[in-house]
Amino acid sequence: MAASGPDRNGQDSILEPLCFPERPACSCSAVGVQSGGAELLVCLFCSESVPTQQKDALLRHLLLEHKLVIADVKLIADLAKYLLYWKGRFMEQSLTDFCSVIKTNSTGPVEKQEEYFLLCDVLPEDRLFREKLQQKRLEEVLEQQQREREDSSFHRLCMFCSEEFTGNRSSMLNHMAREHSFSIGLPDNIVYCDQFLDTLQDKLDNLQCLYCEKTFRDKTTLKDHMRKKAHRRINANNHEYDRFYVINYLELGKTWEEVQSEDDRELVEDEDDDWSDWRAHPLSAVCLFCEHQSETMEQIYTHMKESHGFDLHRLKTELNLKFYQQVKLVNFIRRQIHQSRCYGCQQAFDCRADVLRHLEAEGHMMALPEASAWDQPQYYFPTYENDALLCTLSDSEEDETDTTEHSEDVPVIAEDISNLRDIRQSSVLDQLLRSRASCS
Repeated sequence: MAASGPDRNGQDSILEPLCFPERPACSCSAVGVQSGGAELLVCLFCSESVPTQQKDALLRHLLLEHKLVIADVKLIADLAKYLLYWKGRFMEQSLTDFCSVIKTNSTGPVEKQEEYFLLCDVLPEDRLFREKLQQKRLEEVLEQQQREREDSSFHRLCMFCSEEFTGNRSSMLNHMAREHSFSIGLPDNIVYCDQFLDTLQDKLDNLQCLYCEKTFRDKTTLKDHMRKKAHRRINANNHEYDRFYVINYLELGKTWEEVQSEDDRELVEDEDDDWSDWRAHPLSAVCLFCEHQSETMEQIYTHMKESHGFDLHRLKTELNLKFYQQVKLVNFIRRQIHQSRCYGCQQAFDCRADVLRHLEAEGHMMALPEASAWDQPQYYFPTYENDALLCTLSDSEEDETDTTEHSEDVPVIAEDISNLRDIRQSSVLDQLLRSRASCS
């Protein structure tokens, strides 16, 4: 769906931000995801049974016919096994040995009083069995995830373009993140990937927005809506997607929001600890010309110099490039390479591989065009929003002094950018400064 690519007329056709796929890092209502299929849910006291999909009907039956309430049903990983277990236990011992008794109308006439029974995880036996079911479900999910990691039979078309993918699922997920700015998460955080993609594809086929789920009259209108409203993403509050993320299976009774908020609280509580040995997670910078990634800037500079003959350090010195000129140069080259165009002579090609062969064969790697071609305000805008290379570009001492002491003097750029449709209205210079500060 990304409106970008080589334009034979020389026009810039990138109309929305691109994004590199993120590198794997250390890591939705409560899950208790019920297994589908034809398994039956049985009544604890009689011969009544219903399919798994009719869970509410059985719970209603237990309440009305047997005065039993099961607490937090949604947190039970396998309700069918849970019911079978307690059916057997109730045959062995009295109901009151396990359940709390709740008396209604306790202050009224005796004939109007009723007793209800509550089965919940306050009972240690119930808690242990729920945890056992949760652990079993987690093991099954991790085994499924491992099979998907190793599976090489994946075959599917991209949801937003006609490109075909075979092999491993990660190739398509990374493609959608990089080329279409649509990410459903890191491949290693996802399980039941085929079902997930089928669910999303069905929504698109039914002309439904993946985020707000409004329905549109045709595909063109849907694409425009998702692009203009920044709805090319899924809604984290749609619990339909919970079962596709491993985080939702990790802890009994905890949502992914709760797991993350606990992590945040731990950070706040530990703020007085000694942080002298703390080290930030290394940045992952991507080569200007290929998909090679390195975790230090020197490694990526060395790779570009040795593998492609491009020396960014030398260009900076020879051209006396200040920080913002380096930013514009990097964004310019990124955009040209993304559009399969030689940045030296502006010749267009069918694919990136052809561009790289041309650059090397013609000696254009270090042959920059006139500064007027790349030293333009439009290249303040990052070609890839998460481009770590931009965060580590260095200033000269003069630039650092000027930035520190005269930051208020950064000029406001008045330029007609109507041709750069759908670019956010916030200050790109401010974003770059904040990005550099956060990465330092």
